[in-house]
Amino acid sequence: MPKPKKTGPDLFDQALARNAGQSPLADRVRPLTLDEVRGQEHLLGAGKVLRQSILQDQLPSIIFWGPPGSGKTTLARLIARYTGADFHGYSAVTSGIKELKEVLVAARDLKKFHQRRTILFIDEIHRFNKAQQDAFLPAVEQGTIVLVGATTENPSFEVNAALLSRCQVFVLKTLTSKDLEAIIQGALTDPERGLGARQLELQPDARQYLAQQAHGDARSALNGLELAAALAGVSGSPQITRVLAEEAMQKKALRYDKDGEEHYNLISALHKSVRGSDPDAAAYWLGRMLEAGEDPRYLLRRLARMASEDIGLADPQALVMAASAKQVFDFIGLPEGKLALVELAVYLSLAPKSNALEAGYFKILRSIQDHGELEVPLHIRNAPTALMRSLGYGKDYQYAHDYPEHWVADDYLPEQLRQDRFYQPGAQGWEGERARQLEERLRKREQARLQKQPRPIKPEE
Repeated sequence: MPKPKKTGPDLFDQALARNAGQSPLADRVRPLTLDEVRGQEHLLGAGKVLRQSILQDQLPSIIFWGPPGSGKTTLARLIARYTGADFHGYSAVTSGIKELKEVLVAARDLKKFHQRRTILFIDEIHRFNKAQQDAFLPAVEQGTIVLVGATTENPSFEVNAALLSRCQVFVLKTLTSKDLEAIIQGALTDPERGLGARQLELQPDARQYLAQQAHGDARSALNGLELAAALAGVSGSPQITRVLAEEAMQKKALRYDKDGEEHYNLISALHKSVRGSDPDAAAYWLGRMLEAGEDPRYLLRRLARMASEDIGLADPQALVMAASAKQVFDFIGLPEGKLALVELAVYLSLAPKSNALEAGYFKILRSIQDHGELEVPLHIRNAPTALMRSLGYGKDYQYAHDYPEHWVADDYLPEQLRQDRFYQPGAQGWEGERARQLEERLRKREQARLQKQPRPIKPEE
């Protein structure tokens, strides 16, 4: 494998130039070659496009998209080490557009007078707004720079469409517990950049705990290891036990952004779990959102929607339960009120399902679009004045309560729609029980139509 090129000061290795003890462990043990990178074999395996592009120093403009700690910045640093191009790295959190424009001017001159490329790395590129991202577009289009962006957010939502269309997106996977255990063990035994000189012993269950609690984030796992090692040093023991690992990790904040893709992923998982009648999954995804800080009232609104959209009249009690859960939560508050939401999610999961109401309403919308504003049949119009009665308003209306079972075979839709079926009940639960009754009444109504002339839509002149 070719060795990394040395074309000048490595902008990303400033931490390694300092005393190792003053730099965080996660920074010191970053991979220095492509072969050291864990968990991204689909991008960096033998013959893969990204690996070949880096080794051949022929990168297109790219976006690295992946969760925290998956290796986006590490890959950018490796590009800096391998490339023969002029490399500039910035963070969208701390850098302004003014200094980036200065880089673009310098890149233009470098290309024009020296035929050298410039690679511009922007960490957390999603933090730049639309106008700021637009500043890169001409330079990318003209080939003045090769843009390398890194983001934890879905670039479909966070990167301008014009800019995104000119970049190749590489998706980094969340690191597995196996990947993290290997990274932890490597950092523990590395005598130069890691903790190897201290000859610490990491108990297997402690290593497993650090990996599991990091939730795929290598930085979090290494930070936990470093703190656990410090705690072991205080105790005077070379042993890093499960107890020390637990104390070091504490409770990791769950990855969640109320305005980002993960929010939509989780609410989608919750909705589909309820619709799929899986109470365990529904309760789990609900718990994930609650513990990550989602507004419980937002979740109550979404659960109420599920009660109508996915259950409807298969269980009329579902909507009542949704309203009750909201009332109970408002009465109890946090944290105990969370159980009202869990109870609702489990109830909705176990309830019989029907989307007949939603499907029927969509049919109504299409009918309105197709037919426009059809007039109300004369016999069911309000007739408060003599003039209205003389025009036929309310004529021949049949009062349902005067008939057996409080039902009469009359028509209530405009004549153009009397053969249409908007609501077609499913076979589940309460709705299924009413379906047979509805079919019988539709049959009787059709018979009644055949026995009489259709009512006029407009009064005769």
